[in-house]
This record gives sequence, structure tokens and C-alpha cells, in this order.
Amino acid sequence: MTAADVAKIGILTVSDRASRGEYEDRSGPAIHEYFTEVLGSAWQPVARVVPDDQKTIAATLRELCDAEGCCLVITTGGTGPARRDVTPEATEAVCEKMMPGFGELMRQVSLEKVPTAILSRQTAGIRGGALIVNLPGQPKAIRECLDAVMPAVPYCVDLLEGSYLTTDESRLVAFRPKKN
Repeated sequence: MTAADVAKIGILTVSDRASRGEYEDRSGPAIHEYFTEVLGSAWQPVARVVPDDQKTIAATLRELCDAEGCCLVITTGGTGPARRDVTPEATEAVCEKMMPGFGELMRQVSLEKVPTAILSRQTAGIRGGALIVNLPGQPKAIRECLDAVMPAVPYCVDLLEGSYLTTDESRLVAFRPKKN
């Protein structure tokens, strides 16, 4: 296996307090743990922690997609209605195509757990050959949301001509259309 065979996955934690070192980032590590558990293919995390600042978030998304070559970027935090919650705006600013079905499904799944999920503004989009998915900031919600959307993620990355992601099918089955 060469370095080119290893998928790069960006993990972007958006948090003023975590970026200043005042708060331990538990969300980024929760995403890393999730992919370690679910992915069957080789992957390399490219993690960043930034403040709730739209320009900084957008610049980091561009770096992860364009310079680092991530085929998938997962953000956590900044998706609520608070004034400093600007992750969806930064995502929309850097994407060529938006993928609203991801946010719709994540909200639907989250609403089964908590009524405040309706306040979430999670979204997803495409930048070049990368899929960017915005997740909430709570580790439990991260797992629930990733379980909901992950069956579609590998095929989406295929369509973008990215790395071939596989899953541990005893944990989660990715959907790919059958070839005739």
C-alpha cells in the first residue's frame, strides 16, 4: 500500500474555547474514534482546531481540501443559532455544490433524541474532490449523525473520484450501486 492509497480525512473542530486551550476538544477525538471503528480502509486524519470565525473556518476548509488533499472533511461545532455559530456559512462559502440531504437526515435522526435538534443548521457540500459534512459539537450527537449519513459517504466520495473508502461491514454497511 502506498501513501496515495491512504485516504486523508480532515477533522475540523470549531470552538473558541478549545482553540484557546481553555476547553479540551472532545469532539475531534470522537470523530477520529468513530472512523477508526467504522472504516475498513486505510486512512489518515488531518486534524485542526479553530475559533468560531467564518474567515478562519473557510480558510481551513480550503487548506484541508486543496492543500492537504482530503477526500472527506468532517467539521464539528458552530452549527447552532448563536451569533458565533458560523460553520455552515463558511462551508457554503467554499463549496461549489451543496448537499442538503445530509443536514436533513442528521436533523431527522437527532429529532428522535432531542427536540432542540430543530435548532441545528448542519449541512454538507462539495469542494473540488472533497465532501465536507458539518456535524454538531456533542460526541454522542456526532456518533448518531455519522451513523445516519455514513452509508452514503463512500459512494459520494467515489463520485468525486476520491479515495475508495470501505467500512467494517460488521459495524456499518456502505451503500454502493450494484454493477451490471
